Amino acid sequence: MNTTSSRPPWARWLAAGLLATLAPAAMAAFSITTVHDNNNAARPQYVIDTDGGLVFKVRGWDSSSTTAIGDLSSMVYKGVEYADPSRGTQLNSGADWLYNGVGAVGLKVEAVSANGTATPASTVNGGVVNATDYIRVTITSTSTKGGVLTHYYVVKRGESNIHMGTHFTEQPDVHGLVRFIARIPVAKLPNGGPAHAAGGLVTYNGESFWAEDLRGTSGAIEASDVFGFPSTDARYGQTRSKHYANRRLKDWEFVGGSGPGVGIWFWRDNNEGGSSGPFYRSLLQQITSTNNELTYIVNYGEAQTEPFRLNVLNTYTMIFNDGSVPTARPDTSWYGQVGLVGYVPPVGRGSVSGAGLTGRIAGIPYTVGFANAQAQYWADADPVDGHFTASGMLPGDYTMTIYKGELAVQTGSVTVTANASYAMNPVAITADPEATPALWRIGRWDGTPREFINGDKLTFMHPSDVRMASWNVAPFVVGQSNPATQWPAYQWKDVNNGLQVRFTLRRGQNAAPLRLRIGTTADFAGARPQVTVNSWSSAIPAAPPKVSRNLTVGTYRGFNRTYTFDIPASQLVVGTNVLTINTVSGTAGAGFLSPALSFDAIDLVPTN
Repeated sequence: MNTTSSRPPWARWLAAGLLATLAPAAMAAFSITTVHDNNNAARPQYVIDTDGGLVFKVRGWDSSSTTAIGDLSSMVYKGVEYADPSRGTQLNSGADWLYNGVGAVGLKVEAVSANGTATPASTVNGGVVNATDYIRVTITSTSTKGGVLTHYYVVKRGESNIHMGTHFTEQPDVHGLVRFIARIPVAKLPNGGPAHAAGGLVTYNGESFWAEDLRGTSGAIEASDVFGFPSTDARYGQTRSKHYANRRLKDWEFVGGSGPGVGIWFWRDNNEGGSSGPFYRSLLQQITSTNNELTYIVNYGEAQTEPFRLNVLNTYTMIFNDGSVPTARPDTSWYGQVGLVGYVPPVGRGSVSGAGLTGRIAGIPYTVGFANAQAQYWADADPVDGHFTASGMLPGDYTMTIYKGELAVQTGSVTVTANASYAMNPVAITADPEATPALWRIGRWDGTPREFINGDKLTFMHPSDVRMASWNVAPFVVGQSNPATQWPAYQWKDVNNGLQVRFTLRRGQNAAPLRLRIGTTADFAGARPQVTVNSWSSAIPAAPPKVSRNLTVGTYRGFNRTYTFDIPASQLVVGTNVLTINTVSGTAGAGFLSPALSFDAIDLVPTN
């Protein structure tokens, strides 16, 4: 059965009715059952029994400002309801609010056999359509420009999983993101995930907690999404936020939580249709006094470093189990049998392998990334010889980037062909700034600020958190000071500007100009460094493009930039020299929302 809804945007804010109570029992084994709220034919819902202990409903009509056609309005696992009846488990904020000016949503619910034959949902036979192999739900929204977003729920008989796929030819513009959010009543899913999961348990100074757990907080300390605790709480001064559920994309495979007798998880695909590469971080979970909110991010407008990708089928799976931590991606080898837009089977993909990397520095992990306008991939380089393999890639020409830590140190080009492997000889790394001998260096050129003060806490605490060390430090003395305790990871114009470095030159070392290099991993509000050495001041570099909040919401991952300043020999002295680094910007801002930089490394090198 096809269902279409068309409501103007303002109607989202008006209640359109109440969902009629429906018994959560299975209607029939592996089947689609069409029911109608209040026996109203204009209010269909589709009950899907997976024959695996999970029965869920897909809403076929718009009922309120917080629910929409295509939502999962009920999720009953082993007899227990896990959907919030007042809020949708849904794509973005509802499929009828993806594109500006568009409220129409197409909905199609079908049983699909292994040979691809589709049987639509029906009101005959008591509304029951029995399925043999798969059930597919297709949701579509078309923008005023003709772009189409297609979202799927797909079920394989006997599984307690809801497989999902999202394909779009135009980026949704209402919120500038693509996500799927499940809102689970917190009493039934009170826990976050284990330490190795996205949003997983964090342990710091002997205390274990979920950094996205807002229970007990008293109000926002920044915007409406970073929270603190009341003065009567032992955690007063600590901070929590959904943003602090982040993990580097390459480091996680699932996000979720558990409760009495249940675990609900999202297992991600290879994220080929996402953007911003293997080190991208974003919010993934939020635990409130009402719901445990699990969010699968396809793409997100915060801290983006490249354009969104289109025309890729992004797949992910919502898993219901007994609370066990998932250990492997659910089987998806059958996806080719259910007619998903944009699906490319393994035989239509290729791989790239490299015999090794030369010029590496021992003890630092290397990642090999591949990207073009359509897709992104990455692979870890072997720590012994640097060999790597990236598989399952869509055909095309890619820019290959070798990352030392998170810093790009080499690029090249590769071509991927379907059902073939592209083999490369060892790749030589020739653009590592650390290879240049330095008179002195603070930090390591690795694309992160983690070796500096508070570097171990940046991703799961707000900079104002009482567990953070002071951001204000005494002058750094080269040869004496320790970057881990005497140089801050971040510098704000309104918090700790004017950081100083004192360094000594011997006779002859000031005979020629010297080059100061400042590496940054992110900037906020147009920030960039200006330096003074003794009585000489540099010019102000051009302003970088402005970006969204980053440093206060758990990510130092932005654009790696290197600023160079050639210091005239006449301004350098034998003995002690004083370097002052100021963050400059014409953009206003106070405190931790003032213009800011994240440091990678700082060094002084010859100009030739």
